[in-house]
Amino acid sequence: MNVLVTGANGLLATNIIVQLLAQDYGVTGLIRDPRKFLLPAHPKLQLIPGDITDSACVMRVAANCDYIIHCAASTSQNLLRYADYSLINVTGTEHIIQAAIANGIKRVVYVGTANTFGYGSLTTPGDETLPPREPFASAWYAKSKLEGQYVAMSATGNIEVVVVSPTFMLGPYDSKPSSGAIIRMGYGKRVVFHPPGGKNFVHVDDVARGTVEALTAGKSGEAYLLAGENLSYRQFFSLLAQQTNQRTLLVCLPKLLLIGIGYIGDLLRTIGIKTALSSTNMKILCVHNYYTNRKAREELHISFRPVAQAIDDAVDWFKKQKML
Repeated sequence: MNVLVTGANGLLATNIIVQLLAQDYGVTGLIRDPRKFLLPAHPKLQLIPGDITDSACVMRVAANCDYIIHCAASTSQNLLRYADYSLINVTGTEHIIQAAIANGIKRVVYVGTANTFGYGSLTTPGDETLPPREPFASAWYAKSKLEGQYVAMSATGNIEVVVVSPTFMLGPYDSKPSSGAIIRMGYGKRVVFHPPGGKNFVHVDDVARGTVEALTAGKSGEAYLLAGENLSYRQFFSLLAQQTNQRTLLVCLPKLLLIGIGYIGDLLRTIGIKTALSSTNMKILCVHNYYTNRKAREELHISFRPVAQAIDDAVDWFKKQKML
């Protein structure tokens, strides 16, 4: 069985490819620049340069595959137009679905994001039944991923589609770094300024295992939150300090200050300056967006490790890459 993995050099996609090869799948990785791929050559791995915005390219690389795991996405927080997100996250998904139907793909696993579902609290965490909530409902990235999810799910009359929706992933092979930047923000610091909110953190390898399981487990037309532990930012940075044997003073930034900075970012964006600062992004840092993984555990039959393990593995990887 051969699996096409889009966005093959991303944090999650790289870990997925590790899982697929370990389970003896053949893998075709669609990647913009093969020189950025982190894994060594493997007889069952083929890397093909290409872009999901090129429909002919997607149609061609899907021709000899049995499954597709669609990881490629535009995740940058500093883009100035919704169209910059929708080109990849929506139009690219349309190309994937069209190629899957045309080539008789057995199943597409669409990698979404937890924030297309409503978050909850520690006592009543969000699940797959809840619609998106503000401020995520106004965030262009989350909106584009939700639109892409609709595109994928609308094809279930013609092809099997399963959605996996990860929370905030930590672990090895984070080359940019992407989400692992939060570890570099706190590692080795005597003082850490943190926002007042919190989120769900998950080991990227658990997400990779859940995504691979979704090739054959789970129900077509269903979405599965791949979530780990719900922690406030203060709890996360305290755990990071504990796992790395460091003493860190934690200082909570006031909500009003963060949102005020966000409005300055809004102004900068209106005059064409790219910045991740925005009122929406600052509001996101102030909420506790917590989720449950109950459905994934019951239907995909996977377990989730403590966030402490994700921190240890991410720190170890960053150190080996001389990024810490």
